[in-house]
Amino acid sequence: MAFLQLQALCKRYGAVDAVVATDLSVEQGEFVSLLGPSGCGKTTTLQMIAGFVDVSGGRILLDGRDITHAKPASRGLGVVFQSYALFPHMTVRDNVAFGLKMRKVAAAEIERRVSRVLQLVRLDQHAQRYPRELSGGQRQRVALARALVIEPPVLLLDEPLSNLDANLREEMQFEIRRIQREVGITTLMVTHDQAEALSISDRVVVMQAGRITQIDEPYKLYEHPRTEFISGFVGKANLLRGDRDEHGAAQVRHQPGQGVLTLSLRPEKIDLVPAGDGRLQGRIVTRYFLGSQWLYRVETPIGDITVVRRNDGDAPMNEGTVVGLEWPSELLRVLSADEVSA
Repeated sequence: MAFLQLQALCKRYGAVDAVVATDLSVEQGEFVSLLGPSGCGKTTTLQMIAGFVDVSGGRILLDGRDITHAKPASRGLGVVFQSYALFPHMTVRDNVAFGLKMRKVAAAEIERRVSRVLQLVRLDQHAQRYPRELSGGQRQRVALARALVIEPPVLLLDEPLSNLDANLREEMQFEIRRIQREVGITTLMVTHDQAEALSISDRVVVMQAGRITQIDEPYKLYEHPRTEFISGFVGKANLLRGDRDEHGAAQVRHQPGQGVLTLSLRPEKIDLVPAGDGRLQGRIVTRYFLGSQWLYRVETPIGDITVVRRNDGDAPMNEGTVVGLEWPSELLRVLSADEVSA
């Protein structure tokens, strides 16, 4: 039996279904991310697990115990909010110790646990500072330490990195994963950032319009998206029309709008080759420098196609250049229609 289970979990606000019949099983020690756009139901799902939002239907099981209608405090879960919710008048040490004091843990045990968790998040040298004296990343780690110090069975992270700048966000992604692995705690994170979800999760749960549309390991989710929505939301994708050849393999049709299949082709899977070569001919319309990559928009008879190529230090191809486009046929993915399902 999975450690955390959602069984047909629902949330309705009047006539609006915010979360629809959601089933999810999370193993002990697993790191799972709920990924989706604003309004897809991911935060509501997390808040139902935490006990902050009442459940309209279904059940939540934690290690075999039904906690569907239990009070938040009795669930014993660790929660890190988007705003961190630190007490500005308390030091780092006092912020981290607060939950233990509320549970009337003995002073010696509080000291032991707080010292250990501050070392874990690498803030033991800042124990006497106040939140205003810390950087954004340090405040985020205080919030994480406060959630971990109560030794919860599950850690819930609600958009924990959204308030950080891009460079710090990436650094903290890996810091959260390091801490999670070191502690071995079951973790459920809500995010709208696909790169964040793919980089540190064991599995990613994509939500759309209150429903789960795909659950997979990050690599499989990226390489084998099921629908047009997932293909475009989880990374960049070229959506093309096509059909199957005599051997049953997917192929792109070279006439605009023709073909019974919708195919997904990732931009980095396409090579730019000399004009006259390749599967398709086109002309570079625009190019963008992304540091480690060049992104090209290529005008072709079947529409504009995005191509991403590694920056190998050579001069980029010029706008207006006529090129051929080549790709391995086995990397074309056949997509289902965007019909969300439980």
